[in-house]
Amino acid sequence: MLTRVPLSRLKVTEGRLEPGPGEQLLVDGPRMRAVVPGSTTRDVALRFTLLGPTERQVALASGEQRQQVGLKLFAVDACNVLYAMWRLAPKPGIVVNFKRNPGQHTSRECGNRGYAILRPARHVRLEAPAPGEPHTLRAQLDGNVLRVWADDALAWTGEVPQEALAPEAPVGLRSDNVRLSLQLSTQPP
Repeated sequence: MLTRVPLSRLKVTEGRLEPGPGEQLLVDGPRMRAVVPGSTTRDVALRFTLLGPTERQVALASGEQRQQVGLKLFAVDACNVLYAMWRLAPKPGIVVNFKRNPGQHTSRECGNRGYAILRPARHVRLEAPAPGEPHTLRAQLDGNVLRVWADDALAWTGEVPQEALAPEAPVGLRSDNVRLSLQLSTQPP
């Protein structure tokens, strides 16, 4: 059973989240990062509606121009985190990767170093989510096996290496260069 995370429980670490209509939250900047202190990574879902690209597009630290939205799993800090991302552009699909930089904790310290893309045991090709329609990205961890659903279809299954697991670390969300209406749900604390 997942429960909606109100804005008051989210710690925004980059960009902004604004209250929206109903229980929705709004993202309207090129970069947004947030975590839910006290949460765990067993089961988490992000319901979102893509409102379009942001007016200003900002390249990632690698220089790549990307539009994406996703979940932060085991979000120890900016240098040590597991991501389940739904990429929209330049190449749509689900990508799971982790960033590991022992002894480093801020983006200033680690930059874009320490990333590893995880190879799935099973995945399906996906198109970019259609703008103006509700979509769901859900991740569930069972032991070290991660399953990621996109709109109720199992889209990615694979093992997460031990070094990417941090059981006490919270979950969160991330977006790059997209405007969104969203709602994050986690297991109750």
